[in-house]
Parts: sequence; C-alpha cells; structure tokens
Amino acid sequence: MTVSLWQRLSALKMRLFPTQYRWPALDMLLGDRWLHLVGSIHMGTQNMQPLPPQLLRRLRQADALIVEADITRGGSPFTQDEQRPPLAERFPASTLAGLEKLLLSLPFSLSQLDNLPAWQIALMLQAQQAQQLGLRPEYGIDYQLLQAARDWHKPVIELEGADAQITLLKTLPDDGKALLLDTLEHWHTNARLLQMMMGWWLEHPPKQRQLALPTTFSQTLNDTLITQRNLQWKESLTALPGGRYVVAVGALHLYGDDNLPELLRQA
Repeated sequence: MTVSLWQRLSALKMRLFPTQYRWPALDMLLGDRWLHLVGSIHMGTQNMQPLPPQLLRRLRQADALIVEADITRGGSPFTQDEQRPPLAERFPASTLAGLEKLLLSLPFSLSQLDNLPAWQIALMLQAQQAQQLGLRPEYGIDYQLLQAARDWHKPVIELEGADAQITLLKTLPDDGKALLLDTLEHWHTNARLLQMMMGWWLEHPPKQRQLALPTTFSQTLNDTLITQRNLQWKESLTALPGGRYVVAVGALHLYGDDNLPELLRQA
C-alpha cells in the first residue's frame, strides 16, 4: 500500500501535536487506518459510567470497535477439569502461610483453591482485590464500549478472544506458578497500580508514554503478558483494512517499555 504525502503529514501532525484527552488515549494514523487507542480498565467504579461523550462520539464515527476479547458473551472461562495436586505438594510452607494470611481478608478458603491451577488462583485473587477496591466488571471501560457498540450495531473485532487468553495462561511454565507468586509478593503494589489507573480515568491520564510503573510482574512474565502480546497486536492492527477504529486494550499496554503505540510507530 502506498502512503500518500497527506497521510504522512497527518501522521506527523498527530505525533507532534497530539490531541489531549481526559482519558488515557491517543490517535494514530497507519496509512489509511485511523486508530483511537484507548487504555481500558477491565473493571471500573460506578463514577466511571457513563463514558466521556467525546469518546462515545469517536465510537459512533468508527467503522468498528476492537477489543482484546468480547467479554459480553458471558460464560466462565474456567472449566471443572483443571484439578491439580494439593497446594502443599506444589508450594513451600512459607508460600502457603502467606496465602493463608491473605485469605483471612478474602471470601475464599484454602480448601476452595487447593486443587486449582496456580494461574487460576492468581486471577481469582486479583479479581477479588479489584472488587475490594470498589471495581465492578459492568463499569469496566471495554464492557461499556462493547455495550455501546452493540446498541449502535458496530462490528466488534477481537485481538485475541477469551479462549486464546486462557490458552496463554495455560501455557505458562509450571502451571502459572510465577503468576501466583508475583500476585502474592506484589499484592499491595498491585492495589496502588489499580488506584493509579482509576485516577487516569477519574482525574487525568499520564502525559508520558515511557512511564515508570510499579513492578507487579517479573521480567519474564511481563515479556509474556505485555510485550509479546503488544507485538502480536501490532501485526493485527497494521493488517486492518482502511477505516476508522476505536481500539480498547488494557491501559498498561499503552505505557512503559515496548508499549503498543511505540511499536505501531515502528511498523
């Protein structure tokens, strides 16, 4: 595809003089593909509803909404055949002690988690932490965008889909043991990160893409869950047909090292 001089100038203008939004977002022009990249939070608070009118106008003008996965389809991503040996056979006593201490403040018992994969336990703990901070799935940014897209009969494109996301978690080494260990180690840091991202929507978004973010993942996990997915999404977004798109991905994918906007600029 030949990129016209006008498209090159438009892309340069977007980069040098970006439109400032009151939510975490930026505009990008890739040839004849106009992208409004939105940093979503998958669970939100009631005062994050309704979405900003300007964002809804962007969606009305778009040819399609692009999300990581269409979470409005419902159904649990977990199956009943994911049984594992007891946690005591998989983790040292110190880890179990830390988990049991954490469970004192959560509506789970150790017996409920005992035979589940480590990655599933990590997800359940993280979801409960978000709920303790007042976040709910129905107020999540991508959920609200999906509902609006349905109301306006906009096509929805998945970058991965829920099945692919679960498959990724299932392929983590040692059944996702590192994800659970990181969840336990960085429990309070992750709470601060969630509150920070809420502030991006309720107060103001960060101005810098190369933002120093709190560490909640090991480097290996960050490469698997953030960087490699960003690279895959870059390929999908650069292969889109011409048109206007609202692209909602987790806010952490727009900031930090190897963030999605920078990878797209290199395309």
